[in-house]
Amino acid sequence: MSVQEAERIERYVPAAIEAKWADTWESTHLHETPNETPGKQNYYFLTMFPYPSGEVHVGHWYAFAAPDATARYLRMRGHNVLFPMGFDAFGLPAENAAIKRGVHPADFTEKTMANMRRQFRAMGAAIDWRREVVTCYPEYYRWNQWIFLKLLEKGLAYRAKAPVNWCPKDQTVLANEQVIAGRCERCETPVVKRELEQWFWRITKYADELLRFDGIEWPERVRVMQTNWIGRSEGAELAFPVEGHAGEEIRFFTTRPDTIYGATFMVLAPEHRLVGVVTTPDRKAEVDAYVEKARNAPEIERTAEGAEKTGVFTGAYARNVFTGERIPIWIADYVLVTYGSGAIMAVPAHDDRDFAFAKKYGLEIREVISRDGTEHDASEGVVRCHTGEGVMVNSGPYTGRRSEEGKGLVADESKRRGIGGPSVTYRLRDWLISRQRYWGTPIPVVYCEKCGMVPVPYEQLPVVLPRDTEFTGKGGNPLEKVEAFTDTTCPRCGGPARRETDTMDTFVDSSWYMYRYLDPKTQASFMDKTVGHQWLPVDQYTGGIEHAILHLLYMRFVCKALRDVGELWFDEPALRLQNQGMIVFGGKKMSKSRGNVQSPDAYVKKYGADALRMFMMFLGPWTQGADWDAAGIDGTSRFLHSVWRLALSKPVPGAVDHDLEREIHRAIHKVGADLEAYHFNTAVAALMKLENRLSNSSGPTRDAGVRTLILLLAPFAPFIAEELWARRGGAYSVHQQPWPSYDPALAKADEVVLVVQVDGKLRDRLTVPAGLSEADARAAALASERAKAAIGARKVTKVIVVPDRLVSIVTA
Repeated sequence: MSVQEAERIERYVPAAIEAKWADTWESTHLHETPNETPGKQNYYFLTMFPYPSGEVHVGHWYAFAAPDATARYLRMRGHNVLFPMGFDAFGLPAENAAIKRGVHPADFTEKTMANMRRQFRAMGAAIDWRREVVTCYPEYYRWNQWIFLKLLEKGLAYRAKAPVNWCPKDQTVLANEQVIAGRCERCETPVVKRELEQWFWRITKYADELLRFDGIEWPERVRVMQTNWIGRSEGAELAFPVEGHAGEEIRFFTTRPDTIYGATFMVLAPEHRLVGVVTTPDRKAEVDAYVEKARNAPEIERTAEGAEKTGVFTGAYARNVFTGERIPIWIADYVLVTYGSGAIMAVPAHDDRDFAFAKKYGLEIREVISRDGTEHDASEGVVRCHTGEGVMVNSGPYTGRRSEEGKGLVADESKRRGIGGPSVTYRLRDWLISRQRYWGTPIPVVYCEKCGMVPVPYEQLPVVLPRDTEFTGKGGNPLEKVEAFTDTTCPRCGGPARRETDTMDTFVDSSWYMYRYLDPKTQASFMDKTVGHQWLPVDQYTGGIEHAILHLLYMRFVCKALRDVGELWFDEPALRLQNQGMIVFGGKKMSKSRGNVQSPDAYVKKYGADALRMFMMFLGPWTQGADWDAAGIDGTSRFLHSVWRLALSKPVPGAVDHDLEREIHRAIHKVGADLEAYHFNTAVAALMKLENRLSNSSGPTRDAGVRTLILLLAPFAPFIAEELWARRGGAYSVHQQPWPSYDPALAKADEVVLVVQVDGKLRDRLTVPAGLSEADARAAALASERAKAAIGARKVTKVIVVPDRLVSIVTA
């Protein structure tokens, strides 16, 4: 392009076109999705909705820009794509932010949501805002309450005592996130535990089903995390009687019943019911002091690998029913009352934690599993713990058996004696949904002196969260002080009653929101089932890996629970899941407290939204995340300026360019395949390569290639693509045009790079014709001078060929 022509072309000013097209898309309802479009297949594409609880930063754009590009691409591929958005507006983050600023959470949340809507619009997000859901609005959380009542009827919701974190100074319950090193994050007062009646949802009923991932394509990492969190363990449940306490026994679960002859002491969790029953008077003071200290320590610290093992002897004994021996009962903080029965048989010779504990307190360590069946002299002592399988020794009638066989034999004998038997336990606990906080969904039950706990009738929903509260973050749950809320009438007998003041965990809100998007205004049910049959389950879900074991597990549970109460007809909420990485700054997560929040507004003002979108997708593999470095945005900005000049320049006369035609077809194939694989960075690289090639070409192929480039660019940079398409005479809108097709024969590469390895080490890269036969690839690799030098005088024993990719030479 000549200097004169470059000067003739109007300068690219992103701000001038982006606001214009945002208005046009809105006025023409471009992004609104009908529930049915003849000739198009419905595709439900969902990305996790945000918390409107703080500063909006570039990490939010990173999470949303790439899925937006994919949704746009799918529309161009002929799908009727539902791509909705909303706000996860209840919960602790918004409440804390409001307390800090001295404003009401509702006011803070509305202001933050307005700003985020503005930024989504600035981003060019192809969102159907008619379907927006906001979880703090009564028209939404009414259905949280409705689901609660359905689960209560099904026996999947119940009330029980559970410990909470309590700040004695602020007189309030704290979430786990608010406890830092055992202290209140606001006033640094040591936090203590208190027992409160709270509400649970019975997720454990679905433990085995949640371990199955049939029919869904979810990342292996998420599947492993959920599997580990559920923690299914097979073994045996047994009971040892407590001496001197008729009828009392210690029930426990073990995955190693084969080691029962090596159980030389018992350990109870400090919070276990029996601690207060069996402790002898002379041990009571020390035991009580230990219990108080342990119960206020975070579970993660108590069970941390490498943490010092501490405990106290209760003075009591149990009887090992297999050996007949009396064994001491201890308490120790590494045993949790929330896992299993809160008690263990301690086998120090074959469990690392028990071994460390026994060594510290001088307790007997008895070998009962030998690697090779050799019985070691007890007088020599056990110098190291063996946790693996082997041959049973010192094990009565089971001596000489393999430990694998012994597990079943001991479990069966326990069942025969009536003291236990084969059993399965889970690490997963029921979902505690109660929060002693203000900013959440009120739990729809009342308490009547005559009738007890009474559910609020469906026709009285929603139970509305009162606006007028004294909101300081101190002095307990502010709902308890609002008499207009707490004082009510029993729906059963008409007498006076008091409302439940606990609110629901915010993860309840996000466990089913994908169903509400289908028709957020319907008041007949939580979801319009007719519309649901057109869209559900979700085809593609995207979001952060950090939600693997809370949100993603809870949404699977609620889907199955709603299926079992007759409201859903499928087993899993989302067929496919893709996780993006995290954008950090200086290696740390962005947060206002660290002072490292990078706002997108400044970059949009300087470079335009399209440049920022493309930079986000060009940073690196989307699934891995990146450390924020704004220097690279200049590159994507220059690229868009080059596209602008190329698209608006005059046609250059010339002949048909068949080589360029092949490159165009390769680009179509590459960009489409990368979008479907979430390889956004390499898709952007392919666009840059095509633009560079077109800028150095001429003739009709060049002009056709520019048209194709604009179409390929549209999902990534929607504003500039729309502007250039219109200026070149294209029909509105570029985003309603079909995705370019390609000829596989033309898209096929002429040459490929063949990697040559010798004994697993890279030795050469050879450029060879694509489709080279295995024999020719083998010959080319063996003829490589670098490969021959690496082989030397050694004998080649094997040559492995991966067509068009790799030749691996193995030597003797």
